[in-house]
Amino acid sequence: MSDRRRFLKGSLLGVSASMLAWGGKLAAAPATRGGQPAAGGTAKAAARVVSTWDFGVAANQAAWTILGKGGHALDAVETGVQVPESDLKNHSVGKGGYPDRDGHVTLDASIMDADGNCGAVAAIEHIEHPISVARRVMERTPHVLLVGEGALQFALEQGFRKQDLLTPEAEKAWHEWQKTARYKPSINSEVHDYGSTGMPGGAHNHDTIGMLAIDANGRLAGACTTSGMAWKMRGRVGDSPIIGAGLYVDGEVGGATSTGVGEEVIRNAGSFLVVELMRQGRSPQEACKEAVMRIVKRRREASKTIQVGFLAMNREGEVGAYAIQHGFAYAVCDAQKQDGLIPSQSVYTTSYS
Repeated sequence: MSDRRRFLKGSLLGVSASMLAWGGKLAAAPATRGGQPAAGGTAKAAARVVSTWDFGVAANQAAWTILGKGGHALDAVETGVQVPESDLKNHSVGKGGYPDRDGHVTLDASIMDADGNCGAVAAIEHIEHPISVARRVMERTPHVLLVGEGALQFALEQGFRKQDLLTPEAEKAWHEWQKTARYKPSINSEVHDYGSTGMPGGAHNHDTIGMLAIDANGRLAGACTTSGMAWKMRGRVGDSPIIGAGLYVDGEVGGATSTGVGEEVIRNAGSFLVVELMRQGRSPQEACKEAVMRIVKRRREASKTIQVGFLAMNREGEVGAYAIQHGFAYAVCDAQKQDGLIPSQSVYTTSYS
């Protein structure tokens, strides 16, 4: 797989620890032509990993066990997001995720490297780590996306173990929800009436983890994984497994990922949009803000009660994020700090009650 994992060498200048800045640039990278560094460029860079929400802190630390040793960004993001996938206390990602309205826990995930190689699974059941299945799709099939029973069949053929993902806690919550006898997706950031804070995007109702990493050789990669809306209609798929919506990476520019209402992100090809805006010269922060504002302008009334957030990192390691609602935060990890959590700027700064 060396040809699949080869990236533009020499994409960043090495930087000293004193030049790192949270949410800012690591260093200015030399301009490149034809995948080669400009005069004076080197093959070394400052590694960094970022991810959405507070559970991104532990995920980043796992990714750093690879990045800190000079490992590949693709290995780092896969390892990192496996942490929330296995966390039974996380009801919006992986094994602890809440089911759809029919009681099925279905998972979505995607992974992408700097060369445009990508893989994804959607509505897959019985597999604890959909991100790893997504990577197998990327590396061992001619396809990008496998769904439902076909995705499960492929996973089992690849040696993944089938298991019951519906935990007792999730099943209990599902039965409680059934007492309402009506369909209204909740729990994640898709609505604002769940959780003790009642705030969209708050600590009690966030969802997807998206992760972006750059390694010491300047290689970029990204991963995104979720169990989607709680109590969703069976078969519903959000933005997370859709390349260009929930995740997009371009080694010449940077990467972006999203969180929140997947339908709104899909309508705007959100992560692809953020990367293209960075290609045009916008900073990650500016690009994320513009992508959010496009959703708000198109969905003025709906945007007041939903959450969408974008997180981006360019090839120089500069990071930015923006959200519709107050409460979105992202985690940053590099050689200087492994547990940083940064609140994102937002369109609406007043919390819902």
